[in-house]
Amino acid sequence: MNVGEAARRAGLPIKTLHYYEEIGLVRPGRRPNGYRSYSDQDVHKLRFLQRARGLGFSIEECRTLLALYDDENRASADVRAVAMAHLEKVRRKIEELKTIEAVIDDLVNNCQGDHRPDCPILKDLAGDTH
Repeated sequence: MNVGEAARRAGLPIKTLHYYEEIGLVRPGRRPNGYRSYSDQDVHKLRFLQRARGLGFSIEECRTLLALYDDENRASADVRAVAMAHLEKVRRKIEELKTIEAVIDDLVNNCQGDHRPDCPILKDLAGDTH
């Protein structure tokens, strides 16, 4: 199938398919005229990538997961290790976001939000501790 059909079936922009090909995540065949020819297996990989990227896995993690998916002799422990490492990153990010939320919440609660120009949010962002 052509790139447009593959993109439609995978639910991805054509640019993304070209990018994944450029970095070697998918390798569609070529027709005699040089146009890309995506197989059902290519579309399956693209959906796999879409799901993994949607869960926040990096390109390199996706590369590893695809290699494990293609390896019939893989150990599920290897897949689990990739997912666990990613989960730890997600948990750290959640903690960072909670800290950011608390700071912004404090700033918002300390701002009167009235007609006066004095604003503790802007003072904080500017590093003015006065």
